[in-house]
Amino acid sequence: MANDEALASLRWNVRDAAVEIIDQTLLPHTLHWLRLHTLDDYCHAISAMQVRGAPLIGITAAFGLAHALACDASDAALASARATLLATRPTAVNLRWALDVVAQAVAPLPPGQRAAAALDSAIALREAEIASCASIGDHGLAILQELARVLGCSAQRPLQVMTHCNAGRLATVHWGTALAPVYKAHAAGLPLHVWASETRPRNQGTHLTAWELQQAGVPCTVVADNSCGQLMRAGQVDCVIVGSDRTAANGDVCNKVGTYLKALAAADNGVPFYVALPASTVDWECACGAEIPIEERDAREVLWASGVDASGANQSVRLAAEPTRAANPAFDVTPARLVQGLITEHGVFAASPEGLARLRKALGAG
Repeated sequence: MANDEALASLRWNVRDAAVEIIDQTLLPHTLHWLRLHTLDDYCHAISAMQVRGAPLIGITAAFGLAHALACDASDAALASARATLLATRPTAVNLRWALDVVAQAVAPLPPGQRAAAALDSAIALREAEIASCASIGDHGLAILQELARVLGCSAQRPLQVMTHCNAGRLATVHWGTALAPVYKAHAAGLPLHVWASETRPRNQGTHLTAWELQQAGVPCTVVADNSCGQLMRAGQVDCVIVGSDRTAANGDVCNKVGTYLKALAAADNGVPFYVALPASTVDWECACGAEIPIEERDAREVLWASGVDASGANQSVRLAAEPTRAANPAFDVTPARLVQGLITEHGVFAASPEGLARLRKALGAG
């Protein structure tokens, strides 16, 4: 997968001075680029999951704050826009991190200079995100190459990688986190195959991961969430790589709901379980996973399903009888003890307080 702007999931249109995103709620059946015009557009894009994935949420919010300051750069407007964007989704720490980066860059400046500085900051964050994910891919590639060597992988026996939810370019800007090593391995000619779990209830694995892997020519198979343990037990999975929406300082990882179950199955079957994330996804103020707020989404996502019928029309159907109730936690926490390693742009670190301390030192923060 070349480092091509056409593959980015969020682009800055210099000519029109506008942000354009892929509306991910329409995938995989329709690829539609959506232009964001107002602060409400940015907030809706995040809360309605037109953009999703911790890194992409953060970058979108950074551009949203820059847009708001172009309309009103006063202290009150800065505080109001930041609070409005921060309230869109509670779990992914990159949202707060990106808003803080932009706010800290513009706060000391006079109002007349803030809009340009905020835009420069958002663009820089976007470019840094692309570079960060490329580095994650390089470090993860080394893991996959060594695993393939030990297992004697070949075209007849490709490396079998499992992932959950979507942590590819649709969750970042380019490359992705968990899928970055896969894309790097594919480009290097390493034979591999990806098991993409469907990721109920929003089916990001089916709708997004499978779509982008197919676009890149990476062999993949969608499987029901509940089949993943059996695949591991049968020896059909060589490693699991997932992303993270927030990682605590002790190495606990919060990711899309269902991740914890895969980590348990991987531990029981001796399958290496890795988490790929940029350092911006670590919440250094969060001592452990129990402190991470878990987003509860609309029960309709569980009780209804959407898709395209035989005529090509979009349809929604109810799966459960009235008046069935549903709980819909969007994330779960995987304890650090189940994580083989954290693949970051700075290298691979143990999922432990000591490992995170080494990462923090690499960042120059300790």
